[in-house]
Amino acid sequence: MSDQRVFVITGAAGSGKTTVRNYLTSQFHMTKVITHTTRQPRIHEKNGVDYYFETEDSFGKNHYLESVSYAGNRYGSSFEGLENAWKQSDLITIVLDTAGAITYQRELGDKAVIIFLKVDDSGTLLQRMKSRGDDTTILTERIKSNEYLRDLSLPDELKGKAHVINNNNWELTKQRVDEIVNEYK
Repeated sequence: MSDQRVFVITGAAGSGKTTVRNYLTSQFHMTKVITHTTRQPRIHEKNGVDYYFETEDSFGKNHYLESVSYAGNRYGSSFEGLENAWKQSDLITIVLDTAGAITYQRELGDKAVIIFLKVDDSGTLLQRMKSRGDDTTILTERIKSNEYLRDLSLPDELKGKAHVINNNNWELTKQRVDEIVNEYK
């Protein structure tokens, strides 16, 4: 169906990707694409709801549109996950790193609506990650990783293709997200 779209939320860790994704699911009833990861679940996360939590062995058995390694863990989104989400709604949403967003834009073209979130102050990103309960040792490693540094700015491959939102003010962010979604309703 040509009206199917996947709203890809991307940006650095702590930029508000999950918050925006949750807003899209509650405000616009978008189905969340469930992705796969080998990382350990956080205390509040549930398998099959937040992620499919995989072992190294089980991770390799899925059919991925994209998969990446990030901060020592593997992440990926499967073709089956996309199709399952589109069975529930023509407008669906997923959180990806910028490498995944590039792949979605390249592979899905106009079906992928890319929203890149940025925050002016890197201290804000760090505080957001601490407040969600990330382990401080892992957090220290994460902010030094090449992937984290890569995701701080919009990649050249997405320039002119992504909607960029400065997520310093939640009310303004919601307004901008509403405008973007209404372009595709």
